[in-house]
Amino acid sequence: MKVLYFAWLRERLDRSEDEVAPPAEVETVTDLVDWLAQRDEVLAAALEKRSIFKFAVDARIVPPQTPLAGADSVAILPPMTAG
Repeated sequence: MKVLYFAWLRERLDRSEDEVAPPAEVETVTDLVDWLAQRDEVLAAALEKRSIFKFAVDARIVPPQTPLAGADSVAILPPMTAG
């Protein structure tokens, strides 16, 4: 599964994506984000206020409790400002 990072999150992590194989107990977007944060302290710090982020599974915006079964990609979308 690909995890895609956008905007300032991508810049803070210094990468635009990760290829991951989460364990079976990672069933939802929330589970995935928790699992990713446990593996990467920079990502954990960036995701500290998770309620500000949006998530997309296979290019569709979804709520955090969305199941991951069969998903090819998950995007983590930080809030953006327009100027």
